[in-house]
Amino acid sequence: MAGIFWWVIFPYIALTIMILGLLYRFTFRQLTWAAPSTNFLEKKWLRIGSPLFHYGIIFAFIGHVMGMVIPMEFYQGIGISDHLYHIGAMWGGGIAGLMVVVGLVILLIRKITIDPVRIKATFADFFSVLALLFVAGTGTYMSIIYNTTVVAYEYRATIGPWFRSLFVFMPKYELMIGIPWILKIHVASAFAFFATIPFTRLVHIFSFPIRYPARSPQQYRSRDNYRGQHN
Repeated sequence: MAGIFWWVIFPYIALTIMILGLLYRFTFRQLTWAAPSTNFLEKKWLRIGSPLFHYGIIFAFIGHVMGMVIPMEFYQGIGISDHLYHIGAMWGGGIAGLMVVVGLVILLIRKITIDPVRIKATFADFFSVLALLFVAGTGTYMSIIYNTTVVAYEYRATIGPWFRSLFVFMPKYELMIGIPWILKIHVASAFAFFATIPFTRLVHIFSFPIRYPARSPQQYRSRDNYRGQHN
């Protein structure tokens, strides 16, 4: 029964909460959809932590698509061996994971130590950073430490098919029963995190997130400087 709950019932509950929450917030609270910038409160650490986090999360997303959505047979069909794939996954996933973790740690320290930023931050802001840090941390541990010191686990033969089976409403929960505990924690915490997105500022990731790293930085000027330029 535990396997059915965690790998059938729980993912559907989390995804349902996320979808309904997004629809509600977009329909009735659309003005809160965007994440307000804190660039004018502090720039130095934001310029380091924010790009690390955003680029890292994009690379991590691409890596998860490659490993979870694209079947293992596709790579075998185009001549990419399992060994070569795992080498690329360990390096690529490890670097992306470290970028996310380091970026989040910098942003978290910034929220705690910079008074104007801390005052503006809400409980949901701290919760979303800590929750995402836990999810990213367990995934990074799997990529860098577990896969290099224990075994390069073939998640494409278990987690990948299970994940895809959710979307055709034929969940193969039995594939998840024997996977390493660190991966069970990573996957379960990721789905729990998805359910919280509509209630935090991270909701803005659904608004063309790919454009964020290339967008022009926001500029803020004081009223005194503005008046001086127009006198």
